[in-house]
Amino acid sequence: MPARLPIALLDHRLSRWVPCLALALLSGCSSVGYYSQLGSGQMKLLMAREPVAEVVADPSRDAGLRQRLALAQQARAFASAELGLPDNESYRLYSDIQRPYVVWNVFATAELSLQPLTHCFPIAGCVAYRGYYREADAKAEARRLKAQGQDVYIGGVEAYSTLGWFDDPILSSMLRWDDQRLAETIFHELAHQRYYLPGDTAFNESYASFVEQEGGRRWRVFRALPAEDAGQVGRRARFTRLILDSRARLEKLYASGQPADALRAGKAAEFERLRREYRDVRDREWGGKAPFDAWIEAPMNNAKLLPFGLYDQWVPAFATLHRQVGGNWPAFFARVEKLGALPDAQRQAALEHLQAGRFYPF
Repeated sequence: MPARLPIALLDHRLSRWVPCLALALLSGCSSVGYYSQLGSGQMKLLMAREPVAEVVADPSRDAGLRQRLALAQQARAFASAELGLPDNESYRLYSDIQRPYVVWNVFATAELSLQPLTHCFPIAGCVAYRGYYREADAKAEARRLKAQGQDVYIGGVEAYSTLGWFDDPILSSMLRWDDQRLAETIFHELAHQRYYLPGDTAFNESYASFVEQEGGRRWRVFRALPAEDAGQVGRRARFTRLILDSRARLEKLYASGQPADALRAGKAAEFERLRREYRDVRDREWGGKAPFDAWIEAPMNNAKLLPFGLYDQWVPAFATLHRQVGGNWPAFFARVEKLGALPDAQRQAALEHLQAGRFYPF
């Protein structure tokens, strides 16, 4: 996850970017200091792990913590038994990290571009951020990039996946979420462990998001809970669409060949248009409900838009694939692997085929 939208929902989205963290240790980073903080941060997290079963069984521990972890373990068992996800020690451990986020991701773009500054590693592939275990280090990196004229955004991350290289724990930062979101995050991150295609973030996150959503739906049925509030789902989708439309207009603007001063003016005008359109939707369609006000009214730049869309881009395609195999999870994962093995252009064509609701001939 290598980072969700109110601000809490935005953090939920960001938490899905799998940071390079321990994976970078297999290859090294360009900066020795960066390499060092990744190693020490990951080691501290691992050293803080303790079996969830022991926490739940200890009457001296906080009763609320024990109750939440016990329910999380039901979701963890459900993930393997009902969704075909890996059956290992990940999310059967707990780490109290004593801070609100486990890492802070720094996103950057050029002033007049939406292309992210990327960092590439074996296994994880290329990612559009650098992760820091200390907020002060992330802020220092942001200042360095801003001094170079880059647009920069820092996103706090409550959870991440090491793709099975370590037994990932439930983090205390994850317990800020409600029980449903905690369960869905476990499904999402275990999906990354089940399959991960280096270098294709949209594929990886859309696939894991589908597993999260379908797994979450089945988990609700299993617990005899009502379906997720349609209004909240719709508002989140509508807000994401506003951002994606704004991003598309900015991409067209930056490709127009206009002088830099004109591009800067157009960029500022586009961000004001986005705010204006959001307020109109909020007041006209949502009855004044304001789940995203804090995000939309905060300073805006290109880097802040980067995470949007990647988690949802191909979700309908994976839903079609799931239907194609009759909802059979092992068969679904086998087809996901076949998709991932296709050459880039062929995989894109296959996803577009599935996105349109047409079965793909494997």
